[in-house]
Amino acid sequence: MSWQVMDAYETYEQAREEFTWELPSTYNPAADLCRKHDPADVALRYDTGGNESTDQPTEELTFGDIDDRSDRLAAALTELGVDRGDRVGVVVSQKPANPITHLANWKLGAVSVPLTVLFGRDALQYRLADSDAVAVVVDPSVRETIDEIREDCPTLEHVIELGSTAEGDAHAYDSLLDSHEPGFDPVDSTPETESAVMYTSGSTGPPKGVVHSHALWLGRAAAAYNYFDRGLDDAILWTPADWAWGAALGGTLFAAWHYGAPVVGWPRGSFDAEEAFSCLERHDVTHAFMPPTALRMLMSVDDPADQFDLSVEVFASAGEPMTPEIVDWVEGSFDDVSINEFYGQTELNLVVGNSEWFETRPGSMGKPLPGYECRVVDPESHEPLPNGETGELAVWPDDRQVFFDRYLGLPEKTAEKQTDDGWFLTDDLVERDDEGYLWFVSRSDDVILTRGYRVGPMEVESAILDHPAVEQVAVVGVPDETNGEAIKAFVQPTAWPENPEQLREEIRKLVRDDLAAYEYPEYVEFVEELPTTSTGKIRRKSLRN
Repeated sequence: MSWQVMDAYETYEQAREEFTWELPSTYNPAADLCRKHDPADVALRYDTGGNESTDQPTEELTFGDIDDRSDRLAAALTELGVDRGDRVGVVVSQKPANPITHLANWKLGAVSVPLTVLFGRDALQYRLADSDAVAVVVDPSVRETIDEIREDCPTLEHVIELGSTAEGDAHAYDSLLDSHEPGFDPVDSTPETESAVMYTSGSTGPPKGVVHSHALWLGRAAAAYNYFDRGLDDAILWTPADWAWGAALGGTLFAAWHYGAPVVGWPRGSFDAEEAFSCLERHDVTHAFMPPTALRMLMSVDDPADQFDLSVEVFASAGEPMTPEIVDWVEGSFDDVSINEFYGQTELNLVVGNSEWFETRPGSMGKPLPGYECRVVDPESHEPLPNGETGELAVWPDDRQVFFDRYLGLPEKTAEKQTDDGWFLTDDLVERDDEGYLWFVSRSDDVILTRGYRVGPMEVESAILDHPAVEQVAVVGVPDETNGEAIKAFVQPTAWPENPEQLREEIRKLVRDDLAAYEYPEYVEFVEELPTTSTGKIRRKSLRN
């Protein structure tokens, strides 16, 4: 029996008491996620947006196809000089090349840097340079941006663009695969081998590179077993979330492949509720990871169970607190469909959640998953607090390997993440009730939870300050019925604008172009002066209030 299968446990209490990680002594995700399965089984249903009646049918890739293509790419990267321990960026949407690149990296011993196609110039440049990426595989939609920033990424030697041709000194992805053979032998590795650098949103400074080992993917597979209601037998999974996000990449895509279940890949632009239901119907999706924002948008569709022939059994959700009306909507709109919120962090894996183990309490984060202990502590002293009091969530992993190794180049920040007695701090304020349920209260820092993403205000502020008409700016999150929070920028202009609306649009466009579409400020308010502390720091709390 594999270590993460919990069928032997009849109750949540038994699983919490008896579950142990027992990680294998040797482990390479590339072998785990594709080579252990029947090569003829379907791994990926790649949907370009069409259906069976159009000229864009869905392409099905088997585990054998994925293994073959990642072999070829691993051989090509090796020939280009990518070596063990080198970092390779992956800027690809929900296309086969995304997971294939990750698997190729791990086969040759390279380290993946997952990045979203939604990033603009500054966001991509910072992360590729900070991670010392030597190569990057990119979607054609971001190739121009990569060319713009390449001089500012001194270690970036190779750009690989999806497609059969590539202009300039970039390599064509399809040509690289066609010119190499399968049969690549993965390097020897263990759960402690460096696997990925994933970036935080950044709350008090630039985004931090979170270095994870291969054990990350085992931890996320174990969590998925729980929040997808204890198993993925005969399941088909899909998420609208970008595969650069840890809960989508590790908690959905690679969790599914760990258990041998197929995943739907559907590259798309903006989220549309009707199209999402059509995708769920078209592919007989049984298990879907949907951020709360997406679920709230689905609620706009009348009588979805009557309009669509759905096979959904479980909605899992994370990224921001899930409000009770979502639970009520799922229960009132579908028969026998679970809705399970779960919680995790880029650094600390997925550690709290709901599942059929116990009754769901609408609005609750759930309970600690097997393999983790949680306590609520005083944010200053880190002393445990009694039930019912608000404090910072602290987490203890039964196996340290399933948490992050370090912040890249930031040893002091790494040390600050952990208390003297070994508990990991989250910066999230919660309460625990007498039955063990955890309830999210707020962030203790300034991170904004919007559209399922965590956005650090300082990166948005830095982008806005590039506008010559801006003297100073403060960015905060404000309540939003659909998106959880919306981003609001309080802008102190160099001179009062003659055309305020024009300046607002210029600021929004600047953020979209430099950072990401989801980071632009929906609200821009001009002020004569920003509130500051006696030491000159902006008081964001005053602006939120």
